[in-house]
Amino acid sequence: MPEIRPAGPGPERVEHFRSKSEAETEAIGRALAQELTPDDVVYLVGDLGVGKTAFARGLASGLGAVAREVASPTFAILHEYAASDGSIVMRHLDLYRLADRSEDLEVLGLPDAVGGVPIAVEWPRSAIRTALPPTREVFFKRTPDGTRWIGVGRPSHAGSSAAR
Repeated sequence: MPEIRPAGPGPERVEHFRSKSEAETEAIGRALAQELTPDDVVYLVGDLGVGKTAFARGLASGLGAVAREVASPTFAILHEYAASDGSIVMRHLDLYRLADRSEDLEVLGLPDAVGGVPIAVEWPRSAIRTALPPTREVFFKRTPDGTRWIGVGRPSHAGSSAAR
């Protein structure tokens, strides 16, 4: 059972997980996917190489997408993942290469262009927080022993009118 504790000014409650492998990180993502609704916006926060894309692969798989198709959308910025029937089940947005400006998000059609299915957002900064506030935040950190610490939380505003 993961520990749940207050997390200060960020998420009100955080579930803590430790992952020893990419497969375990994907499994944690699949588990969270079972709780998501079409309105959920999941921020993936952490340094390069800590498992954000593996987690997104688990989310997509848990929502019915073909997991092997999930890759970091760094160069494409936005990927859509479909179920075997062709229906879109998740969007995956990577803002690493974008400036933190609302104008750049508007060019992408955000937030309007991403409604209707859960969206995972890598590298969220202040502009996206205004345009597309998170309903879940997932924090990743590499530990000294090489495992990954993963914290899954719900921001204090989640479920309010700030969410899309």
